[in-house]
Amino acid sequence: MATLRQTTNSPATELRTIIVTGASSGIGAYCARALKAEGWRVFATARKPEDIAALETDGIEAFHLDYSDPGSIAALVTSVLERTGGRLDALFNNGAYAQAGAVEDLSVAALKQQFEVNFFGWHDLTRRLIPVMRRQGHGRIVHCSSILGLVPVRFRGAYSASKHALEALMLCQRQELEGSGVHVSLIEPGPVKSKIASNGLPWFLKNIDLENSVHRVDYAAQLERLRAGGSQSALKPGPEVVYKVLRHALLSRRPRPHYVVTVPARIGAALKRLLPASMLYRLMAKRA
Repeated sequence: MATLRQTTNSPATELRTIIVTGASSGIGAYCARALKAEGWRVFATARKPEDIAALETDGIEAFHLDYSDPGSIAALVTSVLERTGGRLDALFNNGAYAQAGAVEDLSVAALKQQFEVNFFGWHDLTRRLIPVMRRQGHGRIVHCSSILGLVPVRFRGAYSASKHALEALMLCQRQELEGSGVHVSLIEPGPVKSKIASNGLPWFLKNIDLENSVHRVDYAAQLERLRAGGSQSALKPGPEVVYKVLRHALLSRRPRPHYVVTVPARIGAALKRLLPASMLYRLMAKRA
């Protein structure tokens, strides 16, 4: 693995410091450690003390972050900027959870909580760091979105909506930052080995009335899948596929607005372009 100084397409090889959120497991944990190995100074976040301790054991500066708590977000920014002398080169927004359930079974409270963590918290953290990056004249902001933000499927309405909103908001910001030296990119992974399915199980059980829903038969299958940690496939790639495109978004002179990752995600994006909408949504309804 090449070091940061050996990367030829890095803008003056300036990028050194990065915040990586949701680093307790899966994509965030892998990317935080891979960036550290490449010479970045990584500020990683998690919610549980044991996950913070595990990151620190690997030499990563780790902090508590709860996206639904503005005070937690403010404390993170203050702590990181105190350590860097008021500078930050990059942000990788990654921490999220997936609220499963049919749209008609979602309470307003459940939907609001999904947006607090997956959308409003991301905006809050990003907005606090934009002035820092504008002052220094450079920065990279990368959001780990989802293919479901582009091609939604049934029983994933809350999660898909939060990612769809993220796509629109941050693509507007990408345009608004044109010429500032600050670049915004979105990564849209398909199925990747992670704990997002098992981490979403408590929210499914808490917020969805499984027994009294018209979807209870489908929910039984969903519940079995969530308890198994999501869809199981030997072909499902690990988080290294996300790291590969994250690295491009951080180091390329021309980072892309979109990075669609995994074969299923690329197929889904292609079908959205090629198929009539009614046919596409009938097809998607059969696979959920």
